[in-house]
Amino acid sequence: MSIDETCLSNGEVYTILTNKAARGRKGALAAMIKGVAAETVSSILNEIPLECRLRVKSVTTDLSSAMMLIVRRSFPSAKLINDRFHVQQLMSEAVDQLRIRHRWEVLDSENRAIKEHREKSRQEKAEKEKRKTGPWIPRVMANGETMPQIMARSRHVILKHKSKWNDSQAARAKILFEQFPDLEAAYELHLDLIDIFNKRSEPNVARLHLARWYKEVEEFGNAEFNKVIETFENHNATIINYFEERLTNASAESFNAKIKAFRTQFRGVADVKFFMYRLAKL
Repeated sequence: MSIDETCLSNGEVYTILTNKAARGRKGALAAMIKGVAAETVSSILNEIPLECRLRVKSVTTDLSSAMMLIVRRSFPSAKLINDRFHVQQLMSEAVDQLRIRHRWEVLDSENRAIKEHREKSRQEKAEKEKRKTGPWIPRVMANGETMPQIMARSRHVILKHKSKWNDSQAARAKILFEQFPDLEAAYELHLDLIDIFNKRSEPNVARLHLARWYKEVEEFGNAEFNKVIETFENHNATIINYFEERLTNASAESFNAKIKAFRTQFRGVADVKFFMYRLAKL
């Protein structure tokens, strides 16, 4: 099974339980419950006979503590698995936070340069000297972009594996990493985590790889990255469970996308009960 949440209309969030075996077709929707509070969702799921709930062998979810609590309360025999893509996403967000911090530094540096140029122009009284100073011209890097442009456009670069970069992205990344070596080191740590999940390792081997990776991140010494490590260590067992059967929450994400497409097709949800009735039938 997979458990996830989605928003239908007016900010109303629903918890969705889907059956992986149905592969997104008829019978995929097992339950759709208004709200995400563990108490509310668990109480409704527990109305399903215990005999049926004990047949659930595994449930994939994101790193939400509420979702994990729901699984533990309602499916006591199921193995809880944290989705690898949400684990990787947490690390990529930490890398992006470092990029954003450097972006503000670049913008601050450019603003100071513009201000200094204007002050110099004001101090020059002679027309001849004014012509000599001329307008302020930003520094253009080797790829034809200014540093603020590179910082703004590099988000999609650092969130993508370098094997998938095109030529312009590779050129942008080269300049970015030359200017900020710590960002390159952070990006490499992110790739190392992806490689760990891509390897078809046994759980014990994967645990060893992750322990070594944790040590490298700690040595990197970034506050955001340390928070990532704390989260991973708190959910270490459920993250390691992924390496047994390599199950992800992709089916739940795909099902959510279908619900949103269905909602868009009918230009929103006017009658929630009828909408859910149609979902159940389809």
